Amino acid sequence: MSDGSAVRPDPGRLPHRAVTRFAPAPTGYLHLGHVANALYVWGLSALTEGQVILRIEDHDRQRCRPRFETALLEDLDWLGFTPDVPSLAALRSGHPSPYRQSDDGSLYEAAVERLRDAGLVYACDCSRSIFAAWAQTHGRPWSGPGCPGRCRERRLAEAPAVGLRVAIGEDEEAVDDLLLGPWSGPAAADGDLLVRDRHGQWTYHLCVVVDDARHGIDLVIRGQDLLEATPRQLWLGRLLGLPRPAYLHHPLVRKPTGTKLSKSDGATGVRDLRAAGRSAAWVLGAAAASIGLREPAPMDREAVSRLFSGHPD
Repeated sequence: MSDGSAVRPDPGRLPHRAVTRFAPAPTGYLHLGHVANALYVWGLSALTEGQVILRIEDHDRQRCRPRFETALLEDLDWLGFTPDVPSLAALRSGHPSPYRQSDDGSLYEAAVERLRDAGLVYACDCSRSIFAAWAQTHGRPWSGPGCPGRCRERRLAEAPAVGLRVAIGEDEEAVDDLLLGPWSGPAAADGDLLVRDRHGQWTYHLCVVVDDARHGIDLVIRGQDLLEATPRQLWLGRLLGLPRPAYLHHPLVRKPTGTKLSKSDGATGVRDLRAAGRSAAWVLGAAAASIGLREPAPMDREAVSRLFSGHPD
């Protein structure tokens, strides 16, 4: 794998007419990190004459809020990022949508049922505190298959307030990232995959794998903070017999301390920047400069399609 210094992929390796997605979680307001991801998504879609799907990843009912979904749709519109499918108006209507995860859990249930039929699903009552206690006792986080409570061996009954895991095994998955190059990693880096939590919610890994397949995504573009999630998602997709997309993990917008941005960082929040009088062009230019795509300067929405063409200015 490369050192992560590259910011533009080799155009010859990208799928022609790539179908990609912008998939925010409405757990807070958009910030410059989301804008940087949007630059890659819409920019590479334009380069490949592709299509952008907008997906609302609100599987976490405890943290997601309708007001955040409303705000992110407003901010995308203000920035000029228009998805090919679905329309912003369709999502604003509040009608059930296949592009909003909370609107249809039957597909996730069906995927888990297939895994259950293969004898791979088991109930697990391990909480985060149990994992933390194991790590404190052993001086390292849990890694590899299973869980600290040996739940698969205990054959717990499935019940409310009990999670569901999928037995992974010792497999490694090879990844040929379109920006970072080839590498491999364990599918069970931090234990068997949790697919339903103890609150009855389907988890990120399950939802994103199922949704990428049903939405026809063949190019997943996301930040490097999700790089290590890729082996387990590839493993899960292979187990479910789903198409394998290409992956591109781009640099992150970081604070001066080197840590990545969060939705609580008001200084880089799109709504805060709007309130401070910054223009959409300023926000787009700041996001592009923060990850090395161009020199600091405002840029209009039309310039996004040229970011990866060899003529970014």
